[in-house]
Amino acid sequence: MAFAVISHAPIAEIEAFKKRMGWRFKWVSSFGSDFNYDYHVSFTADERARGKVNYNYDEVEFPSEEGPGLSVFLKDANGSIYHTYSSYARGLDILVGTYNFLDLVPKGRDEDGLAHTMAWVRHHDKYSEGYVVDPHQPYVQPAKADAGCCSGEHHS
Repeated sequence: MAFAVISHAPIAEIEAFKKRMGWRFKWVSSFGSDFNYDYHVSFTADERARGKVNYNYDEVEFPSEEGPGLSVFLKDANGSIYHTYSSYARGLDILVGTYNFLDLVPKGRDEDGLAHTMAWVRHHDKYSEGYVVDPHQPYVQPAKADAGCCSGEHHS
């Protein structure tokens, strides 16, 4: 078994963030490819302009140009690769360890008053120096460096 994370950002951005977080797992870039679009976790400007995108096996309004997803692949003895499983949205909750504990307590996640789920989450280096997330503000797509992965350079 092997594990890898794939992000749409250019590899230089991934490596810089990986270093900042102190992460050591395999993380690769799908920048410049259709991979994220093929698995419905990145959305073109045209798709977003229509008001709905294909996400989580449905046509839905979506607040950003990318969404979370997980896919599993099998490589057989002959080297053929098969897509065996995908999950999106709430199907990924088990990967957020904190949710497993919050779901056990009386108030649960207590996210009803937030503008979006997980508005309370911060990176480990963002808890000091007065960094605060306003949980009542809508989600804002992070700014991209240079002509980032989703600037429309490869898809429109």
